Amino acid sequence: MATFNAYRVFEENGKIASRQTTLSLEDLTPGNVVIKAAYSSVNYKDALAATGAGKIMRRFPLVGGIDVAGTIESSTDSRWTPGKPVLVTGYDLGVSQDGGYAEYVRVPSEWVVEIPAGLTPFEAMAIGTAGFTAALSIVEMEHNGLKKESGPVIVTGATGGVGSLAVEMLAGLGYKVTALTGKDDQHDFLRSIGAADVLSRAALQMGTKPLEKSLWAGAVDPVGGEVLAWLTRTMHYGGTIASSGLTGGTELKTTVLPFILRGVKLLGIDSALCPMPKRLDVWRRLAADMKPPRLKEVAREVSMSDLPGVFTALLAGKATGRTVVRVRQ
Repeated sequence: MATFNAYRVFEENGKIASRQTTLSLEDLTPGNVVIKAAYSSVNYKDALAATGAGKIMRRFPLVGGIDVAGTIESSTDSRWTPGKPVLVTGYDLGVSQDGGYAEYVRVPSEWVVEIPAGLTPFEAMAIGTAGFTAALSIVEMEHNGLKKESGPVIVTGATGGVGSLAVEMLAGLGYKVTALTGKDDQHDFLRSIGAADVLSRAALQMGTKPLEKSLWAGAVDPVGGEVLAWLTRTMHYGGTIASSGLTGGTELKTTVLPFILRGVKLLGIDSALCPMPKRLDVWRRLAADMKPPRLKEVAREVSMSDLPGVFTALLAGKATGRTVVRVRQ
């Protein structure tokens, strides 16, 4: 472990640049657990951070990647013995702590989750932060009254990481899923992973009334903006919306009427600082009844040298499904 490969983000002359490089363990941010990484993944947040399109990272230089899966290399915490399969998602990984785009990753032991039986490291990263966010969205909606018999559930941004895995999970749990997408060439793909219906965003008539026709019992929304505002106006009585993203904008222009006349529940979903007991419960379900049945269909594998092109495609809205990063040559 004298040196190892990593993909690092730099601030140079006031601009963000990222590239593959070699590091030693001493170069990494502090932590009492060292993980021999096998895989990471690419999330929208990773693309923003590595390109400077969003102010994500709080220090430079820093290894990118908000996810990692591998095995324990060493630890001063007796809970984490060498060889144990583990993952880390969220917290400050890839934000102020060196992240998952490296052959070795060093983190605080409090962030580490044992990969549950039923998932491989590759599958854990095919799920990653995006899939964990999708699962957390569903769990929170169910805790707030969503049931299969409540009615259809819509997933926005349905070809993306959160969206595609939410479609899979909901369909696997027996929900009738409607997928909303701006990619009209992906309708067959969405039906293949479980969508009962597919709506084209270009053809969507959002209306202007404070309350429109009620259509949905639940909604997984990683988009935000106008789409989220439309969802608030079209939920069934007591419907639940899980809001987790902002690709469509950060502002929400709606009224209080959906909430006080239809009892609509708007749930904020934060996967980064999700408390560990809930985090463990969600990962256990992701290895059991909520495991996406078509992970191989929505996940592709790339190497660290492929990352620049992956980031560009993701930010341009041309990516679909999940991208798993093989961090070892």
